[in-house]
Amino acid sequence: MRGGAAALPHPRLRPGVLRYHGYRLTVSRPRLEVPVGAVTLVLGFGAPVRVTAPGQEATTLVSLIGGLTTLPAVGEHLGVGAGVEVLVAPWTAFRLLGVEQHALARRCTDPGALPGGERWHRLAEALAELPDWPARFALLDRTLPAWLDAGPAWSPRVEYAWRLLERSGGRVPVRRLAAEVGWSERQTQSRFREQIGLTPKAAARVVRLQRAVRLLTSGLGQAETAALCGFYDQAHLSGEFRAMTDRTPGAFTAARAALTANGAAGAAYGPDGEHVRDRLGGAVTSLLL
Repeated sequence: MRGGAAALPHPRLRPGVLRYHGYRLTVSRPRLEVPVGAVTLVLGFGAPVRVTAPGQEATTLVSLIGGLTTLPAVGEHLGVGAGVEVLVAPWTAFRLLGVEQHALARRCTDPGALPGGERWHRLAEALAELPDWPARFALLDRTLPAWLDAGPAWSPRVEYAWRLLERSGGRVPVRRLAAEVGWSERQTQSRFREQIGLTPKAAARVVRLQRAVRLLTSGLGQAETAALCGFYDQAHLSGEFRAMTDRTPGAFTAARAALTANGAAGAAYGPDGEHVRDRLGGAVTSLLL
């Protein structure tokens, strides 16, 4: 049996809590996950997922937090996988999870290891007991607002700086970000590390990559994409793409095109029953391997 659903969180949680995605898999193939501008909270109640990333030991967890990263990762469920993914803007993750985001960046973390983290395991158990996805999403809508309100104070200036990066496609230099929010460059770096998890420069790389991936998978050529996204040249684009996706631009877009030809890309399930939907609306997040 398979099934899944996606939904927007209650307006009280937006815009910081971006999306809910429920999944149930009976067949598992590895999935390449590329850097995106969101923290992923997986509340699992099925088989564990094994996640590997360059230069890191594999992590195997049922529930996990994936912080912001500039690295690709490969995830594979070790059996029948089920759970709910909650996609969260990084400054909201700072409030919701109650820890400085640099502690979660570039890695997968067991939410139970956080201060007060047992509540996440209890929430996953409660989600597993419910009969369907709407009931599970409703439980999240009831639970998460209070947890957000109890979280640490956050800076609206960090959110503003992040949105500047997003609107510019990652092309705003740190000096201008600092001037826009009224901080020194050092303060801006420190607040990003605390509430985003990455430095402004690294965060800009993630935003720029996502813009490039969207353009390339829409059919734009590499030279045009490099120019529009602010890369020095096509070689610079290719190098960044390989570093952050473990694929060349051509190989990545060809693989996505093959999924589209099979009726899988952007759909809930591929021809073999595997879930292949991108995890965040408006972003290219995943590639079925």
